[in-house]
Amino acid sequence: MSYVDDAIIRRILSHRTWAVVGLSTNSHRAAYAVAAHLQQWGKRIVPVHPRAETVHGEPGYASLADIPFPVDVVNVFVNPSRAGDIADQAVRIGAQAVWFQLDVVDPAAYARTTAAGLDMVMDRCAAVSLQRVRLASPV
Repeated sequence: MSYVDDAIIRRILSHRTWAVVGLSTNSHRAAYAVAAHLQQWGKRIVPVHPRAETVHGEPGYASLADIPFPVDVVNVFVNPSRAGDIADQAVRIGAQAVWFQLDVVDPAAYARTTAAGLDMVMDRCAAVSLQRVRLASPV
Protein backbone atom coordinates (compact mmCIF):
# COMPACT_ATOMS: atom_id res chain seq x y z
CA MET A 1 0.00 0.00 0.00
CA SER A 2 1.25 3.49 -0.84
CA TYR A 3 1.17 6.10 1.88
CA VAL A 4 2.09 8.94 -0.45
CA ASP A 5 -0.18 10.81 -2.83
CA ASP A 6 1.05 13.87 -4.76
CA ALA A 7 -2.24 15.73 -4.36
CA ILE A 8 -2.23 15.14 -0.61
CA ILE A 9 1.41 16.21 -0.38
CA ARG A 10 0.59 19.46 -2.17
CA ARG A 11 -2.44 20.07 0.05
CA ILE A 12 -0.44 19.46 3.24
CA LEU A 13 2.42 21.65 2.05
CA SER A 14 -0.01 24.52 1.48
CA HIS A 15 -0.69 24.75 5.23
CA ARG A 16 1.12 27.40 7.24
CA THR A 17 1.42 26.29 10.89
CA TRP A 18 3.50 23.16 11.50
CA ALA A 19 4.02 21.58 14.92
CA VAL A 20 7.34 19.74 14.71
CA VAL A 21 7.27 16.93 17.26
CA GLY A 22 10.77 15.97 18.35
CA LEU A 23 12.29 19.37 17.53
CA SER A 24 14.96 20.48 19.98
CA THR A 25 18.00 22.77 19.94
CA ASN A 26 20.17 19.84 18.81
CA SER A 27 21.38 21.12 15.45
CA HIS A 28 22.66 17.66 14.51
CA ARG A 29 19.15 16.20 14.34
CA ALA A 30 17.11 16.10 11.13
CA ALA A 31 14.18 17.88 12.78
CA TYR A 32 16.35 20.96 13.33
CA ALA A 33 17.29 21.28 9.64
CA VAL A 34 13.82 20.44 8.33
CA ALA A 35 12.21 23.02 10.64
CA ALA A 36 14.65 25.67 9.40
CA HIS A 37 13.80 24.77 5.81
CA LEU A 38 10.07 25.01 6.53
CA GLN A 39 10.62 28.47 8.02
CA GLN A 40 12.58 29.55 4.96
CA TRP A 41 9.53 28.71 2.85
CA GLY A 42 7.20 30.80 5.05
CA LYS A 43 5.89 28.14 7.40
CA ARG A 44 5.37 28.89 11.07
CA ILE A 45 7.05 26.14 13.05
CA VAL A 46 6.05 25.14 16.57
CA PRO A 47 8.68 23.10 18.44
CA VAL A 48 7.19 20.22 20.44
CA HIS A 49 9.59 18.46 22.78
CA PRO A 50 9.45 17.47 26.47
CA ARG A 51 12.03 20.20 27.25
CA ALA A 52 9.82 22.84 25.54
CA GLU A 53 12.85 24.68 24.15
CA THR A 54 12.80 27.76 21.96
CA VAL A 55 14.09 26.72 18.53
CA HIS A 56 14.64 28.93 15.47
CA GLY A 57 13.14 31.82 17.47
CA GLU A 58 9.87 29.99 18.16
CA PRO A 59 8.80 29.05 21.71
CA GLY A 60 8.49 25.34 22.35
CA TYR A 61 5.76 23.30 24.01
CA ALA A 62 6.07 20.06 25.94
CA SER A 63 3.17 18.42 24.08
CA LEU A 64 0.69 19.05 21.29
CA ALA A 65 -2.04 19.59 23.90
CA ASP A 66 -0.04 22.49 25.39
CA ILE A 67 -0.11 24.55 22.18
CA PRO A 68 -2.62 27.38 22.78
CA PHE A 69 -3.47 28.02 19.11
CA PRO A 70 -4.56 25.94 16.11
CA VAL A 71 -1.99 23.79 14.33
CA ASP A 72 -2.46 22.82 10.69
CA VAL A 73 0.13 20.05 10.34
CA VAL A 74 1.82 17.78 12.87
CA ASN A 75 5.26 16.83 11.54
CA VAL A 76 6.56 13.77 13.41
CA PHE A 77 10.24 13.09 14.18
CA VAL A 78 9.94 10.38 16.82
CA ASN A 79 10.60 6.68 17.06
CA PRO A 80 7.97 4.78 15.05
CA SER A 81 6.87 3.02 18.25
CA ARG A 82 5.68 6.42 19.56
CA ALA A 83 4.42 7.89 16.31
CA GLY A 84 0.93 6.38 16.46
CA ASP A 85 0.25 8.10 19.77
CA ILE A 86 1.38 11.41 18.29
CA ALA A 87 -0.97 10.91 15.31
CA ASP A 88 -3.83 10.24 17.74
CA GLN A 89 -2.96 13.45 19.59
CA ALA A 90 -3.01 15.33 16.28
CA VAL A 91 -6.57 14.14 15.72
CA ARG A 92 -7.54 15.25 19.26
CA ILE A 93 -6.15 18.79 18.83
CA GLY A 94 -7.94 19.26 15.51
CA ALA A 95 -4.95 19.31 13.19
CA GLN A 96 -5.70 19.02 9.50
CA ALA A 97 -2.79 16.78 8.58
CA VAL A 98 -0.02 14.53 9.90
CA TRP A 99 3.38 14.06 8.29
CA PHE A 100 5.58 11.13 9.37
CA GLN A 101 9.18 11.85 8.38
CA LEU A 102 11.60 9.39 6.76
CA ASP A 103 11.63 5.95 8.38
CA VAL A 104 8.58 6.74 10.51
CA VAL A 105 5.96 4.20 9.42
CA ASP A 106 2.88 2.99 11.28
CA PRO A 107 0.13 1.60 9.02
CA ALA A 108 -2.38 1.36 11.89
CA ALA A 109 -1.84 5.04 12.74
CA TYR A 110 -2.27 5.91 9.06
CA ALA A 111 -5.60 4.06 8.99
CA ARG A 112 -6.86 5.77 12.19
CA THR A 113 -5.71 9.22 11.15
CA THR A 114 -7.15 9.13 7.64
CA ALA A 115 -10.38 7.57 8.96
CA ALA A 116 -10.66 10.62 11.23
CA GLY A 117 -10.52 12.82 8.12
CA LEU A 118 -6.94 14.08 8.30
CA ASP A 119 -4.53 14.04 5.39
CA MET A 120 -1.42 11.99 6.08
CA VAL A 121 1.95 11.21 4.54
CA MET A 122 4.42 8.63 5.86
CA ASP A 123 8.09 7.95 5.31
CA ARG A 124 8.82 11.16 3.39
CA CYS A 125 10.92 14.23 4.13
CA ALA A 126 8.75 17.35 4.24
CA ALA A 127 11.69 19.61 3.30
CA VAL A 128 12.55 17.56 0.21
CA SER A 129 8.88 17.40 -0.81
CA LEU A 130 8.47 21.14 -0.32
CA GLN A 131 11.52 21.83 -2.47
CA ARG A 132 10.21 19.54 -5.23
CA VAL A 133 6.77 21.16 -5.21
CA ARG A 134 8.30 24.65 -5.28
CA LEU A 135 10.59 23.75 -8.18
CA ALA A 136 7.73 22.18 -10.12
CA SER A 137 5.40 25.17 -9.62
CA PRO A 138 5.21 27.67 -12.47
CA VAL A 139 6.81 31.01 -11.68
